[in-house]
Amino acid sequence: MSGKNKRNALGRGLDALLGDSGFGMNPSEMPSGVNVLPQKDDRQSLRHAYAEAEQGVIGAIAAIDIDLIDVNPQQPRTQFDEQALQELSDSIREHGIIQPLTVRKHGKRYQLISGERRLRASKKAGLAEVPVYIRMANENEMLEMGLVENIQREELNAMDIALSYQALADAYAYSQDEVSKRVGKDRSTVTNYMRLLKLPAEVQLALKNNDISMGHARALLAEENPEKQVDWVRRIREKGLSVRAVEQGIRQEKAGRKAAKAGPAALPDWCVEDSRKLSEKLETAVEVRPQKGGKGSLQIRFSSEKELRKILDRLNA
Repeated sequence: MSGKNKRNALGRGLDALLGDSGFGMNPSEMPSGVNVLPQKDDRQSLRHAYAEAEQGVIGAIAAIDIDLIDVNPQQPRTQFDEQALQELSDSIREHGIIQPLTVRKHGKRYQLISGERRLRASKKAGLAEVPVYIRMANENEMLEMGLVENIQREELNAMDIALSYQALADAYAYSQDEVSKRVGKDRSTVTNYMRLLKLPAEVQLALKNNDISMGHARALLAEENPEKQVDWVRRIREKGLSVRAVEQGIRQEKAGRKAAKAGPAALPDWCVEDSRKLSEKLETAVEVRPQKGGKGSLQIRFSSEKELRKILDRLNA
C-alpha cells in the first residue's frame, strides 16, 4: 500500500469519527477535555498535533506513528482470533479506523491502554499512523481501563476475565464487592469468575482453549478432588458431555463415596442373631444389608458350584 493510500485510510476513519467535514467538528460537540485535530488533512497538520502531544497535551485526539506505540504489558486479553483479526484488517484498509486507540504518554513513546486488536489489525493493513486518544494513567489505571473496556465488549476468554479480576483486586487491594463496582458487574458474577482460579492448571488451560465451557468449569468446582476434576475434563472431551451430565455425574460419584466412607449401617440385635443362625445352618458367610424403611438385602457367599448346590439343598430342607 502506498503512503497516500495509508493516509487516505486513516483520514476516512477519522472523518467517520469526527464528522462529515473531516477534522472541523465543532469543539462544543466534543467531550470535555478532548481537542480536535487541525482541519487540514495533511502531514504537516498531523505532525503539529503529534508535537503537541509530545509536549504533554492530555485529552487530545492525534495521529501518531504506529511504531511509537508499545502494547500494554498488563493487557487482560491474551488470545486473538486470526481470522477475525484479518477481517478487521481488511475493513481498516478499506474504511480506516473508526474508533481511536487509547494510549498514555510513556517517555518518548506511547503505551497502549486499550485497542490492541485494532493496533494489530492496523499493522496488518500496513498503516503508518493511527488515531489515538491520549490520556493520563498510571500502571493500575491502565489495567483497570483495559479490563473494563474489554469486559464491556465481552471479548475476553473466561480465564482471562478471572485472571484480570484477580489482578485488579491485587493492584488496588480491592474486595470482590469493590471489583464488581469498578467493572459494572454483579458481585455474584465476579465471584463465579474468580472461583475458576481454584481449579487445577490443566482444567484452567482446557477452559482457556475452549475445550470446556464456563458452565463445565463451574460444575467441576463441586468436585473437590483435583485429580477427579482433571479426569472429568478428559471425559467431557471424549464423550462430549453436557454441563447437566457433568453435574449429575459428580453428584452421583460424591454420594457413592460418602456412602462407602460411612460403611455399613449398624444392624439391630435381632438381625445380627438371625443372620448368625443362618450362617451356621448354611455353613457359609451371610451378610445382611439394611435399607431405609425396614427393607434390606441378604447376601450368601459361595466359592464353587458344589458349595452353591449344598446351600440350596439346605435352604430347601
